Amino acid sequence: MTLIAARHPTTTPAATTAPDTPAPAATTAPDSPAPVTTTAATERPAPARKLARGAGLGVLLALLATVVWSGSFVATRDMADTVPPVQAVFWRWIIALIAVAPFAARPFLRQWRTIRRHLGFVALASLFGVALYNTLVHQAGLTTSASNMGMIMAASPVIMAVYARLGGERLGARRVLGMLAAALGVLLLVGKGSLAVDLAAGDLWMFAAALSFATYSALLKRKPAEIDGLAFLFTTFLLGALMLAPAYAVSLAVQGGFTVGVATVGPLLYVGVFSSAVAFFAWNKAIALIGAARAGVVYYLQPVCVALLSYALLGERLGALGAACMALILGGVALASATGARKAG
Repeated sequence: MTLIAARHPTTTPAATTAPDTPAPAATTAPDSPAPVTTTAATERPAPARKLARGAGLGVLLALLATVVWSGSFVATRDMADTVPPVQAVFWRWIIALIAVAPFAARPFLRQWRTIRRHLGFVALASLFGVALYNTLVHQAGLTTSASNMGMIMAASPVIMAVYARLGGERLGARRVLGMLAAALGVLLLVGKGSLAVDLAAGDLWMFAAALSFATYSALLKRKPAEIDGLAFLFTTFLLGALMLAPAYAVSLAVQGGFTVGVATVGPLLYVGVFSSAVAFFAWNKAIALIGAARAGVVYYLQPVCVALLSYALLGERLGALGAACMALILGGVALASATGARKAG
């Protein structure tokens, strides 16, 4: 209407007599700019494109956490003979708290009332993801190899998928097929070519750790949206350390302390800063972006990462069987991840 009024000032009264009627100006002025609907359509962000970018970032973050955690199994196994498990886990979270405090202390204090309202949920996440999971991993390191630890932890995506399905998420046939292929590769790798796997005590501890980690990952999907990610991370680290404090005191009384030196401080710094602060933040963000089931598919790459690290750092060779199992795992991950990317895009 304003275009017509500007070109024909004498017709202004007639043009303003019906302000509530839809303006037909776009049809009466062929030389006017394109209709507003066309401009809005071109300027409106594409939801599919945003979903694709979010899915890509989620996969990268899940991969980052997986690679960092792969190194932690080597560090955990390295500490097994020098630092008692409970003491290693306790100091891991103290170091993690110090590492995230400069970034998370303010959000934590600002959101304390909100956190208190959801304290039961946060405490449950702290129990499974911080206190219980890592204690089981360090306990497993006493009686099994780093390679076995990494390979057995790859069972957790299956549990994540079960949780997701029980929660109503549709996994899709291709994703399920990819997960089964990756799981088969892991089983063959653990069993050295046979599905009849002979498990040591440490292997059983690792299966318990896998169940605990999968439960934590499933809980993340229900994290209250109003709690900031850094505040949530800081709170779980704090509560996890408090939960471990009594066991730490008992361990000190019964087993004594450990010798502080390069051989102990180095691995503790790695698991405290990288495997805890960095990897947990990346994993939590990945869960928020792509969900536990899809992030779990990326987690299948952990045995591959552990094997490569073992080769690079310890000189362990996989052989033809290991290479074939790796190919099966990678193929399964690619198949399952491609399904997610197609749906997102």
